[in-house]
Amino acid sequence: MEYAGPIERLVAALKRLPGIGHKSAQRLAFAILHQPREEALDLSAAIQEVKEKIRLCSVCCHITDVDPCRFCTDDSRDKGLICVVEEPNNLLAVEKTREFKGLYHVLHGSIAPLRGIGPEELKIDPLLRRIRPGVIREVILATNPTVEGEQTAAYLARLLKPLGVKTSRIGIGIPVGSEIEYTDEVTMAKALEGRREI
Repeated sequence: MEYAGPIERLVAALKRLPGIGHKSAQRLAFAILHQPREEALDLSAAIQEVKEKIRLCSVCCHITDVDPCRFCTDDSRDKGLICVVEEPNNLLAVEKTREFKGLYHVLHGSIAPLRGIGPEELKIDPLLRRIRPGVIREVILATNPTVEGEQTAAYLARLLKPLGVKTSRIGIGIPVGSEIEYTDEVTMAKALEGRREI
């Protein structure tokens, strides 16, 4: 069954979003259609504003509407500590802990040769330009605990070592609240490898 042209175009546009299939796109399209006109136009304006005003921070490559971003210009943050993450939403996950008080760097992906993503597609050069001896004490590699994330962390560690900066990897292992008997071998091995003295 075909709908009117504008609805078909909206469904097709929504299907291009990650995780949205045909049925979800149809539901969203009809939800937008049934919204009051003002709400639908607010959505349209918000999308347009994001595309016009959001850019990458010239220092850390986080998404921002001011350059440099609020993290890079916050004088209360530890300027000698950089946490490297794959995506902007990873930065927000670290920030929610309220434990990390340093700076960030967003790679915008991970090395994934099978998907055609090499180091040159990531924001690695801006990170290396930030590393100055005597200024940056430590770089924390907080890439995802996936094959691509581990490969990216190993690649970055090789690049950072000659620069004389301490490089560390986030602890990876058993999630809080889970039971050891249900933990897979890889997670258990990572938990043992990342153990710390108490």
